[in-house]
Amino acid sequence: MTFAHWSAALREHWGIDAELSRLDGEYDLNFLAKDNGDQGYILKAMRPGCEKWLVDMQVKALEHIASNEPEFPCPRVIPSTAGESLLTLPDEDGQDRLVWLVNQLPGRCYAKAEPKSDALIHEVGQVLGGSAKVLADFRHEGLKRDFKWDLMRAGWIRDQLSCISDPARRATLEGISEDFAKLESVLAELPKQAIHNDANDYNIMVAGELGETRRVSGLIDLGDMCAAPRVCDLAIAAAYIVLDHPEPETALAALVAGYHEAYPLTPAEVDIIWPLLRARLAVSVVNSTMMAADNPDDPYVTISQAPAWRFLEGNTLHGGLLTARLRAACGLPVVDGADRVLAWLEQERGSFAPLMGQDLADAPLGSLSVEHSAWPQNPFHMPLEEAARVGEEFEDNGRVWLGYYHEPRLIYTDAAFRKGPWKASNRRTVHLAVDAFAPAGTPVFAPLCGEVFAAEYRDGHLDYGGVIILKHETPEGDSFFTLYGHLDPEILDRLKPGDTVEKGEEFCRLGAPGQNGGWAPHVHFQLALTTEGIETDWPGVGDPDDMYLWRALCPNPAALLNLPDGKVEYAPTRKEDVLAGRRAHFGGNLSLTYNDPVMLMRGWKHHLFDEWGRPYLDAYNNVPHVGHAHPRIHAVAADQLKRVNSNTRYLHPAQTAFADKLLSKLPDHFEVCFFVNSGTEANELALRLARAHTGAKGMVSPDHGYHGNTTGAMSISAYKFNKPGGIGQADWVELIEVADDYRGSFRRDDPDRAQKFADLADPAILRLQEKGHGIAGFIAETFPSVGGQIIPPKGYLPAVYDKIRAAGGVCIADEVQTGLGRLGEFYFGFEHQGAMPDIVVMGKPIGNGHPLGLLVTTKAIAESFDNGIEFFSTFGGSTLSCRTGKEVLDIVDDEGLQDNARRQGVRLINGLKMLQQKYTCVGDVRGMGLFLGLELVNADGSEATEICSYIKNRMRDHRILIGSEGPKDNILKIRPPLTIEAEDTDMIVEILDSILQEVEAA
Repeated sequence: MTFAHWSAALREHWGIDAELSRLDGEYDLNFLAKDNGDQGYILKAMRPGCEKWLVDMQVKALEHIASNEPEFPCPRVIPSTAGESLLTLPDEDGQDRLVWLVNQLPGRCYAKAEPKSDALIHEVGQVLGGSAKVLADFRHEGLKRDFKWDLMRAGWIRDQLSCISDPARRATLEGISEDFAKLESVLAELPKQAIHNDANDYNIMVAGELGETRRVSGLIDLGDMCAAPRVCDLAIAAAYIVLDHPEPETALAALVAGYHEAYPLTPAEVDIIWPLLRARLAVSVVNSTMMAADNPDDPYVTISQAPAWRFLEGNTLHGGLLTARLRAACGLPVVDGADRVLAWLEQERGSFAPLMGQDLADAPLGSLSVEHSAWPQNPFHMPLEEAARVGEEFEDNGRVWLGYYHEPRLIYTDAAFRKGPWKASNRRTVHLAVDAFAPAGTPVFAPLCGEVFAAEYRDGHLDYGGVIILKHETPEGDSFFTLYGHLDPEILDRLKPGDTVEKGEEFCRLGAPGQNGGWAPHVHFQLALTTEGIETDWPGVGDPDDMYLWRALCPNPAALLNLPDGKVEYAPTRKEDVLAGRRAHFGGNLSLTYNDPVMLMRGWKHHLFDEWGRPYLDAYNNVPHVGHAHPRIHAVAADQLKRVNSNTRYLHPAQTAFADKLLSKLPDHFEVCFFVNSGTEANELALRLARAHTGAKGMVSPDHGYHGNTTGAMSISAYKFNKPGGIGQADWVELIEVADDYRGSFRRDDPDRAQKFADLADPAILRLQEKGHGIAGFIAETFPSVGGQIIPPKGYLPAVYDKIRAAGGVCIADEVQTGLGRLGEFYFGFEHQGAMPDIVVMGKPIGNGHPLGLLVTTKAIAESFDNGIEFFSTFGGSTLSCRTGKEVLDIVDDEGLQDNARRQGVRLINGLKMLQQKYTCVGDVRGMGLFLGLELVNADGSEATEICSYIKNRMRDHRILIGSEGPKDNILKIRPPLTIEAEDTDMIVEILDSILQEVEAA
């Protein structure tokens, strides 16, 4: 079939000159037509013999949508010049075909769009709901068709299941078929309307390029339209949305919530989505199996089944709990009667028997939240001895105190609370109950009459210990449940399921830590409106991203305590409020990382936690050199602050102990230390020392370097002064090209590149001499970090140093980013280069978060600076700073962190290099130890700034904090605390792999 024939038809009947290209089509001819103005059209020539009613139905439906909802995203029918929407035209063989034209929609099909975010899926639901809403009054005789894809007729598979040879799979489909049979009468009672009926992932168009918000640009292909209950349309789309989705229940909830927002569903409709979804998948696999029998040479038929079988066989979703989730996502009662139960509890508030045998109106509240509590010290492991002391700061001679409902906590450290393979995976943190803390043995009383639903002893680490669940019933006959956890297991001697507990009856006692799961004595008091899907194994805490479900399923039990909800409901600080306050009271040039900033409340080693307890792998922050919240740093700081925090005008052994430890790591010619507050102050001081020693002013520095934010340090920081709005280059500063052998003037295939880069210093030195500034020195980040995590070729620094010294200058090594063992093989970067600086500057990592910087130099340079004017830094060299700094150095040694940097760096580099081989946008992997860079490039080799920004933000979405650097901000910067472990480096590589797949897809 040539394009000339159909190009001529398009020109003759629509007056459009366009270039045609063929599109996929199972039976029909579909062409993409692009005119000279790049306007796109889809020309559709139906197969010979195609029934006219089928095409007429689609055309009229699209015209109905355009007339009633002009902004709805779907194709628009383009009438011919004669005003006809549907033409009959001969093809090249003289056979008549029904031909029609629609406009091209932007974007790509949903199947090929990445990422498939919850927001995008929600919008898919909105569009699908919108389509059903606008089609509700569309009428056409063709809608009454009888065909296998009408989900109301899915029962046809019952008689065809013998085609499934695998017994286990056949049994799965038999179960689905039986479930569908129970629904047929329900479906028959629902009103019918026109529905799309095939909103699969190839019939939904998504627009938005890399870095842009993905949006649904259209719903296409109405060829399977029929009349059916609208929920069938939603279930069909849902069947495709969940396939190969890592969190199908979350995706399904987003889809249904979006649909409900556009076209509100009834609870009865929501309740049948799950069985209808499974029925659609069953129809699909049975149909494709039958087609495979008819077409044994077509492998695609069976390959296309694979995602459906992966879902049908692999998902562990509980239908009842999933339905509760979908109801909650729509804001509907989580189960039938839930609204009546809540109304009854509100009505009876104040009349329930006191849980602890006393009025709790004046009971104090104690917060164990992420924001307000330091429990536990290690958020990934809480030993029993620590668990037994949780909340001890609130204990008041045995007085009852309460723990909050809806409070995010880090005390749930067991692996059972983690929802994924990594420490930074989602975890359950939000408390779903109210706690009442009191001494072990304190009696607990039933707030109302109930029947024992469960009485168990759970002896696992940090489990419930003794636990009772009571079933209750309102006067209207609606059931609900209460749970009492961390009890003395003596309850098992007295109570069993089916027993009655009367209102006000003392029926259990608080267990001691050896009985109650290991906790400080308290009762965990939880309300649930159903046990469907949780049975007797209630989660006591929920994932913060699932709270729309758990707050609906397990609402605040304050009414049963005769308390107002607000007394016991935790209200975390809102990130939005903090952001607004920051914008109001801080300078606009104080930047925030990530499109969606994180608000971090706690840290431990190389992980951080936000206000809801969500964990993040910190692969970015080099300041906590030995890890966040190191207990030894805390102990030293607290101990010294209890004693005295003096300065260098007074003697203290901590000062010389720190200096001795530091100098032991350096070459012997370094003898003098200057303690200051920051790397900036240290670099500012380095300038003064260089000028005092040489009598000259001029400085040479690599381009795009960064050495601090004071006036002098800014003047030698091209990264700052060359930015738009910067102060510009001072005439006493000369810049030379960064020794970047990936993108610079001399590349890795040049064996003399180190010398050639070094030779670029010669004209810089000459210019300073000609201007009369002379050469005070050369300063460089040993391995340029903001320049792009550059590792200069070996021999570069010694060659530059020789030139500087020959011109009378001194050589300054800024080791803020690279020193103290980060490089693994080397304690300092200058060691890798075989260079010997005159001044070494260190900064923030040496204080592990405490403001500390220092400079070490030779005695000769120090003596040149000793000109009778006192040098004094109020807090530099304080006793607190000196003890903190020495402790950091000791920890690096004691915990083998330099060697860990080497081992994990090798592991990480090997993984990153594998990604480099896999993805063309990874141009270079460089670095050593835990100072690493991944350069991202466009197809033409240019700097991929947009790709880098996208990856950095997507890594944050996956709970990995990572930075970016380089003149074009196209280099991912990886420099975690030195505590990082193999599991974490594997997470970085695996998640980065998945995001690079998204980049390739885009």
